[in-house]
Amino acid sequence: MSDTQNSNDVLVAYDGTPLKQQLAKTTRRMKLRALLLTLPLVLFIIIAFVLPIGDMLIRSFHNPTGTNVVPNFAEVIQEWDGQDYPPDEMIKVFVQDLALARKNREVGKTVGNLATRVNYEIPGSRSLFTKTARKADKITEGPYLDALIKLDKKWANENVWVTLKRVTRDYTLSFYLAATDRKYDENENIIRADELYRIYLPLLYKTIALSALITFLCFLIAYPVAYLLSTLPLRTSNLLMILVLLPFWTSLLVRTSAWIAMLQTEGIINNIFVYLGFIDDENRIQMIYNATGTVIAMVHILLPFMILPLYSVMKTIPPSYMRAAKSMGASNFMAFRRVYFPQTIPGIAAGVLLVFILAIGYYITPALVGGSDGLLISNEIARHIQSSLNWSLGAALGTILLVVVLALYWLYNKLVGVDNLKFG
Repeated sequence: MSDTQNSNDVLVAYDGTPLKQQLAKTTRRMKLRALLLTLPLVLFIIIAFVLPIGDMLIRSFHNPTGTNVVPNFAEVIQEWDGQDYPPDEMIKVFVQDLALARKNREVGKTVGNLATRVNYEIPGSRSLFTKTARKADKITEGPYLDALIKLDKKWANENVWVTLKRVTRDYTLSFYLAATDRKYDENENIIRADELYRIYLPLLYKTIALSALITFLCFLIAYPVAYLLSTLPLRTSNLLMILVLLPFWTSLLVRTSAWIAMLQTEGIINNIFVYLGFIDDENRIQMIYNATGTVIAMVHILLPFMILPLYSVMKTIPPSYMRAAKSMGASNFMAFRRVYFPQTIPGIAAGVLLVFILAIGYYITPALVGGSDGLLISNEIARHIQSSLNWSLGAALGTILLVVVLALYWLYNKLVGVDNLKFG
C-alpha cells in the first residue's frame, strides 16, 4: 500500500493528515492572504468613498438644529395640532429655551443656528429670532404670545409657528423639497416654490444638457483622432499620443487660465477673428464667463478620456477586415459603416460613459470660466457647502445628482450594456 494512503484508502498528506483537510487549510490560508492584500484598498474605499457618501445621505434628511437649540420646546410643540397658535404654555417653554440658548452659547446650539434654519424655510426671518433672543430673559410672565408680538409683530404670523414645529423635527424632507423647487405651505401641503426660488431643477436640466453636449463634441473630435493614431506607424502614433497625454501633465488651473486668456473679448481668438476680417472690432464674440466658455474648456480637458478608450479598441481591429470588405464590392463608407464602426462601439460606450460622468460632476472649470450662465449643479452644491453653510441642502442636491447619474447608468446599461465596455 502507498504511503499516501491509510488502510481505509483515504488520501493523506506527507505529514499523515487527510488530504481533504490539508487542502481546506491551504485554501483558507490563501483566502486570508488575499484578504490581507486587498484590505488597504477596501479600507481606502470605505474611508474615502462609502463613509462620505453615507454621511451626505444622512445629512440630506437629518438636521437636529431645532432640538439642539430649543430641546424642550422641540418636544412639546409636536403635540400641537398646527391650528391657530400654540398654547401659551408651549410658547413659555419656547421663550425659556431661547433665553437659555442665548446665555449658554454652546457650539452648534446658538440662537443663530436656529435662526438660520428657519430662514431656509422663511427667507428674511433670521433677525426675528436674534432680536427676540436678546430680550427673551426679560419675558417672565404671560401671556407669552402677546409679549412676543409686542417685541416683533412677525410673531403674529401663524406660519412662523407651523415652521417652528417642522424645523424642530430631527428628520425632514424639507431639503429635498427645496432641491426640487418645492416647499411646504401653511397647511403642511407640498407646493411649488415661488418663481424667484425655482433655480435647482432648471440648473440640473442645464447640467445634464451641457454634459451631453460636451460628451457629443468630445466624440466628434476624438473618433477621427483615435482612428488616425491607430492607423499611423508606431513611431508617429507614439509621438502624437504624447500630445494627447500632454494635458494630463499640465495643471488643470493652468489649462483653464490659458482658456480665459484665449476666449476673452480682447483675447487671442477674438484678435485672430478681427485680423482675418471675420468680425468687426466692435462686435467681438463673448466666449468667456458663459456656457460657451464652459463647453469649450471642458471639451478640451475631457477629450483625452474619450480618445484613449477609442484608441485602445481601434488598435485591436485588423486592417484586413476593411480590405476584405472593399474586395467584396463595398464602398469606403459601406465598409466603414458595416464592418469598422460596429467593432468600435465598445470603445465609444466606454468613452461616452466616462466623459459624461466626469462632466456632470465637474466643478473647477465651470467656476472659473462659466460666470453665472455657465455654472453647473456641482457649483451650487459647493456654494452651499462652503459659503451658505446649508450642508443639508447641499447634501440633498448631491444625493439627487447621485441618483440621476445612477439612473442614467442603469438606462445606459439597458441600451448598450456595461459588458460591452472596453477601456483597453
